[in-house]
Amino acid sequence: MIASNITKIACIGAGYVGGPTMAVIAKQCPHIKVTVVDINAQRIADWNQIDLDRLPVYEPGLPEVVAEARGRNLFFSTDVEGAIREAQMIFISVNTPTKTYGVGKGMAADLKYVELCARQIAEIATDDKIVVEKSTLPVRTAQAIRTILDAAATNGKDTQLATSRPKFAVLSNPEFLAEGTAINDLLYADRMLIGSEDNEDGKRAEQALADVYANWVPRERIVTTRIWSSELSKLTANAFLAQRISSINAISALCERTGADVDEVAHAIGMDSRIGPKFLKSSVGFGGSCFQKDILNLVYLCRHFNLPEVADYWEQVVKLNDYQKHRFAKQIIDTLFNTVSGKKIAFLGWAFKKDTNDTRESAAIYVADELLQDRAEIHVYDPKVTAEQIYGDLEYLQKHRRNDNPCTATQFSALSAVEIRSLVTVHDSPYEALKNAHATAILTEWDEFKGYDWQQIYNNMLKPAFIFDGRNILNRKEITSIGFELKSIGKG
Repeated sequence: MIASNITKIACIGAGYVGGPTMAVIAKQCPHIKVTVVDINAQRIADWNQIDLDRLPVYEPGLPEVVAEARGRNLFFSTDVEGAIREAQMIFISVNTPTKTYGVGKGMAADLKYVELCARQIAEIATDDKIVVEKSTLPVRTAQAIRTILDAAATNGKDTQLATSRPKFAVLSNPEFLAEGTAINDLLYADRMLIGSEDNEDGKRAEQALADVYANWVPRERIVTTRIWSSELSKLTANAFLAQRISSINAISALCERTGADVDEVAHAIGMDSRIGPKFLKSSVGFGGSCFQKDILNLVYLCRHFNLPEVADYWEQVVKLNDYQKHRFAKQIIDTLFNTVSGKKIAFLGWAFKKDTNDTRESAAIYVADELLQDRAEIHVYDPKVTAEQIYGDLEYLQKHRRNDNPCTATQFSALSAVEIRSLVTVHDSPYEALKNAHATAILTEWDEFKGYDWQQIYNNMLKPAFIFDGRNILNRKEITSIGFELKSIGKG
């Protein structure tokens, strides 16, 4: 029978969602044993290391949560089979990147890891299980999981024993976490969304998961829906948030031409209660693992169901984001007398936002790539991102890139790993990265950047000393009084 009182949970996937989510569940539910498993042995070793400041996921508040629960009722392991066999409830929290091949290339989600998890669960399980979608997934993925679970569970087995095989209840429980505030988002969630199948086992599983979250989330914030509505809600929420960013970024271009200030415009319209102030911060462009991927999933879904106008509408949000990154890179080239070849450009920040070491779809990657096409010498400092991650991001882009820039129709040439490492230098000190630079570009809004000795930095840069503030975090009056030429987003 599908369990109603959960005492053992497993999560497949120890990444940015699985690790923090399970750590909070373990902290808030000391009576539940929570095991996070991953086939990546190094990642599990990193979760188990003594130095909590070096966990594989950087998230404010996470070390304290892990310290409280790890070894008590929170465990990290590579024993996927053992965890599946023991758990009553299994979360699937594996990567679902955008496909880089075949049907749906560049838009559809690649579900191969989800499928592998479903097959593994079906083959290993010896009793009834609740399977929870935690990864961001396209609508109807739950049905695919259900089909795999049912088929794999009977594969090669005597059909006369079908009545004794394990039963599975599939739930959709999308995450609504913002990296950098994920622990707070989990502890004080706006809502916990649970979608279930419309049958007795589905409702029983839905209640079991709701009871887990009810240990700290008020019941009125636990929202239950049909499973398809839950899946679509996640894609739609991210699409709406990304749409707001692209909208204000579109206005930032107009502000620069007319002499308006995008921050003043955003403040004015944000005071309208019908609009509100959130996600109206103009920048070099949004990044992260969810926004672009989820919008492209939505576009692919709309085209699949023959809704081309709807697909085009949402695709424009991504195109505007690409345009903003291109516009920023082009401004650097244009300002530096139409060439950056052989010039030292310092990048402050590589993560897609502050308070995370996640670099997926970071604007810095694409701005760097465009400058590298002109053979700029890029020097990077980020307080939490490693050199190997930075090189890996650029090398991955070369392998999976489109051959042209959609904003310019310019043909881009792929750079080799050797070329990248000859042109890109990663520093442990921001002052070394900035020394003798022709310009600096602020790509991540790390708070520490505001407190630097900008007078010292100015003294050690080539003149004229340019700053391209892609996050609008510097004090314009202070910076320009030092002597810098400051170029900000959306400020004429």
